[in-house]
Amino acid sequence: MCADTWEAEGRRWVWWALALVVGCAPRPAAEGGADAAPAAAADAAAPAEAVDADARGADLEARLWAAYDAQGSTAPPRTRHLRPDGRPQYINRLVLEASPYLRQHAHNPVDWYPWGDEAFERARRLDRPILLSVGYATCHWCHVMARESFDDPEIAAFVNAHFVPVKVDREARPDVDAVYMRALRLLSSGGGWPLTAALMPDGRPFFAGTYLPPRDGDRGARKGLLTVLRELSAAYRDARSALLERAAQVSRRLRDDAAPRPPAGVPGAAAMHAAYRRLTRTFDAQAGGFGRGPKFPRPTTLTFLLRYARRAPDSEARVIVEATLSRMAQGALRDHLGGGFHRYTVDPRWRVPHFEKMLTDQAQLAVVYLEAAQATGRADLAAVARETLAALLRDFARPDGGFASALDAESEDADGRAVEGLYYTWTPAELQAVLGADAAAFAKAYRVTAPGAIDGRSVLRRRLDAPDLTNAAFTDARRRLRAARSARRPPAVDTKVVVAHNGLVLSALARAALVLDDAALRARAEALGAYLLDHARGSDGRVGRLVRDGEPAGPGFLEDHAFVVQGLLDLFEATGAARWHTAARDLQAAQDAHFAAPAGGYFHTADDHERLLLRTRPAEDGAEPSGNAVSALNLLRLAELANDEAARARGHAVLAAFGAPTGAGAPAREALLSAADFALGPVRQIVVVGPAPDALLAVVRRTYLPNHALVVAARPEDHPLAADKPARDGRATAYVCRRGRCERPTRDPAELQRQLAVVEPLAGD
Repeated sequence: MCADTWEAEGRRWVWWALALVVGCAPRPAAEGGADAAPAAAADAAAPAEAVDADARGADLEARLWAAYDAQGSTAPPRTRHLRPDGRPQYINRLVLEASPYLRQHAHNPVDWYPWGDEAFERARRLDRPILLSVGYATCHWCHVMARESFDDPEIAAFVNAHFVPVKVDREARPDVDAVYMRALRLLSSGGGWPLTAALMPDGRPFFAGTYLPPRDGDRGARKGLLTVLRELSAAYRDARSALLERAAQVSRRLRDDAAPRPPAGVPGAAAMHAAYRRLTRTFDAQAGGFGRGPKFPRPTTLTFLLRYARRAPDSEARVIVEATLSRMAQGALRDHLGGGFHRYTVDPRWRVPHFEKMLTDQAQLAVVYLEAAQATGRADLAAVARETLAALLRDFARPDGGFASALDAESEDADGRAVEGLYYTWTPAELQAVLGADAAAFAKAYRVTAPGAIDGRSVLRRRLDAPDLTNAAFTDARRRLRAARSARRPPAVDTKVVVAHNGLVLSALARAALVLDDAALRARAEALGAYLLDHARGSDGRVGRLVRDGEPAGPGFLEDHAFVVQGLLDLFEATGAARWHTAARDLQAAQDAHFAAPAGGYFHTADDHERLLLRTRPAEDGAEPSGNAVSALNLLRLAELANDEAARARGHAVLAAFGAPTGAGAPAREALLSAADFALGPVRQIVVVGPAPDALLAVVRRTYLPNHALVVAARPEDHPLAADKPARDGRATAYVCRRGRCERPTRDPAELQRQLAVVEPLAGD
């Protein structure tokens, strides 16, 4: 499941008509009105053309088939419409695109266009609306809608005759996704993918929704996609003035919503207390996590709560984090054989996952488990972090040095049918075939039953009362099952190398290398850092969105720059190599030059980017922290590493531009509050100078100290912050400073521990 508003097994979906002429959803009270227009009977009888002949010429047709032939068996067609020789019956412009998601739709009978001038020019010339569909390669319900609707000749014929259909990969074009997802969220509480929208030829939306079943009555829907499309087309033809007014209203609301507010000041203790109270109200004390519906891991929330717990030790914040991380690790969200985590569970008790695995989840959760291990001293949490990174390195690594975006939720059965979760689930008979006499004990410990949770199959999840699952028998059983599972057809991989996502991986590898003192992880982190600088960075000093064929591809967005800067700073702290600090500073300067917003903070897109309906300043967290939150923290860290007051002022200005979220329905901005915690200080500059620093660094590794800047230098001249800090008696020496004012230098790990243990509590209540 891809839509984040859906409940168990996708049986409920949320979608929203921005124009009442479609008659699909109740009108918001503030919106004004337009009368509903009846669907046109003539449209229902439209001729069934697979492709509008006006859109094709012989040269284009030849180019499309040449591209298909060049791809060969690397991209088997995802369609049931095949010729006797196995070649697809249909082909469209998406076959020319590099995105794996777009290529998945290259052989639909829908005549898709990629986002671009050609599609919008055609819409203007033919006076047709745009049908926009946004998804990504491993989105299960995107696949479902593709099979049910976009591969349906009747639906495709209607789309081709009355719309200009445009497909967007949200991971390659997050700017387009952000604009139209904002339209959906603005007028409803829902959202998610696939995103389905209808636009005027100038890009203004008048309808938006998520998944739509193909026909009336399918999956219990009152209206299916075909009926909705007929009504939209009729409204565009017969009620244009009302539709134009509706599109104008929506666009005005979008612009008003995105307009900058006066700076509100850097959030302080009161904002953090308020956020903590909001989170405690939604915390699930029985199962861990937040809310009573589908459970998401929410790493930015857990990161904030760890910071809050450190300053408010009498709060329940650490209990909330420990309970949530423990239940996530024990439940079905975690892959108990291969390691790593699935996207979310469709139920509130971590029992049935949506099986997709995202690179971003693995990277962020590895860091959260590491930080929690530091804060609690629990070795089992550190073990989960290690296992998660091992799975990331095994399953996501690409031959060129980058990391792929995601693993699909679906895999094929013996008959070639795509089945969600098949790769990861088991029956008692399958356990018996692999484990023999050990099967019964394993089935009891991991809740494998004959009824199962999904069509007679069970997802592995640990019983809380199970015996020690680290003993030799269980360890060997997991090894044998993992080997048996590897013989199954694996899920497909979205091979896109997204720069922002790789920046998160860089942070995870570097942080783990430091905390775990792992030389192999340090080497992998340095290799990834070099890869991003060599292959993701262009001649203008900026990074692209993707790395393709060893080069940056597509303009980079705010998060691409911010996440890579963060990763480079983490790599500098893990290695002490000045090149990473220099690269982070240079990339931050490029971001400042091209993304800075006059009202404070950063735009999502650069100053030379394609102009869309909106130029947004992202502040809310989603599956990843907001680019502005990470940027604020990056600036504050750069300030501490160089005593740079200008960088500190810019970091404070970013925080002040967005202020503190307020009210019960406040947006999720925990990453901004984590950055504000750093700004609140005090921040410790930790400088370790001299040979053989391991005994001192061991103290840093085991101490949860989120607000710090670490410099490890062999000699004082290796970094400006170490310039006046010699190694005493030729031995490694630690200096703990606050804005240049240092405590007594020490070579004693116990004294360093004492200096780092001081915590300044939050004021107020």
